[in-house]
This record gives sequence, C-alpha cells and structure tokens, in this order.
Amino acid sequence: MTVDDFKSLFNEHYDGIKNFLYYKTGDVEVAEDIAQDVFLKAWDKRSDIRLETVKSFLYTIANNLAINHLKHRNVVFDFVRKERNDSSYESPEFQLEVKEFDQRLQQTLAAMPEKNREVFLMNRIEKLTYNDIAERLGLSVKAIEKRMSGALSYLRDKLKHPI
Repeated sequence: MTVDDFKSLFNEHYDGIKNFLYYKTGDVEVAEDIAQDVFLKAWDKRSDIRLETVKSFLYTIANNLAINHLKHRNVVFDFVRKERNDSSYESPEFQLEVKEFDQRLQQTLAAMPEKNREVFLMNRIEKLTYNDIAERLGLSVKAIEKRMSGALSYLRDKLKHPI
C-alpha cells in the first residue's frame, strides 16, 4: 500500500471511525486521539491490509482501542473514588446498595454481547434513534431492534435477581 493509497484510506474512513469512537467513549477529544491511534496501527500493518476488508479491519482496531481506553478509565475512576472518601448524606446502607447495584450493572453491561451493548449504549446514552444507529452501523432498523431487544432482555434477566 502506497502513501497515497493510505492517505485516501484515511480521508475516506477517518470521520466514520472518529464518530464510532465518540459513541463508544462519549468524548470528542478522546475519540479523535483514539482515531489517530487506529490509523497509526493500520499504518504499521499496512502490508497486511486487504482493500475488501479494510473497513472491518479499521473498526476492529477502533473497537479494541476503545475497550482498552474504557477499561483504563474505569480503573482510574475507581482509584479516584476510593481516594476521595466522599461522605454523603445518605445512610451507609443506601450507599452500599447503590454501590452494589452499580457494580452489578457495570458487570452485566460488560458481559453483555458487544453488538447488543453497542446498540443499547448508543440509544440510551447517546439518545440516538434506531434509524440513526442503523445508518451509523450499516445495518437495517430491524437488526437494531433485534439487538436492542436482546440487550433489554439480557439486562432484565441478569438484574432481576440479586447475585
């Protein structure tokens, strides 16, 4: 792959990758940083790139980098939370229940199949419509509805009973 080919690849896919990462991370600056990292990794592996699968290749790299970023961010947040030792006005029992539910929710979301989680978060966090999600992911609205149904069913099942 020549430098000009790679420039064309970058120009064609950068905005889509950046938007995808924005929906994963919720932060424009982080999305831009990770998108640049995606193309750095792609440049390093340019000899392995096949044009017929390049889009899938780029989105796989983007997804993996986003997951790594989010895992790291959660570690940092947990550390900050522990360090802050925030005393709240709620009772200790209430605080414990909220903390336990939050942990269960985070674990459940992390264990949810990636395709369902992605659609769920785009809809519930980013407030995107099924049509918008379908367009961004290159899927039909029916596929998005099915993934959302799967996500909601998964959450109901896993969060119904205490651990």
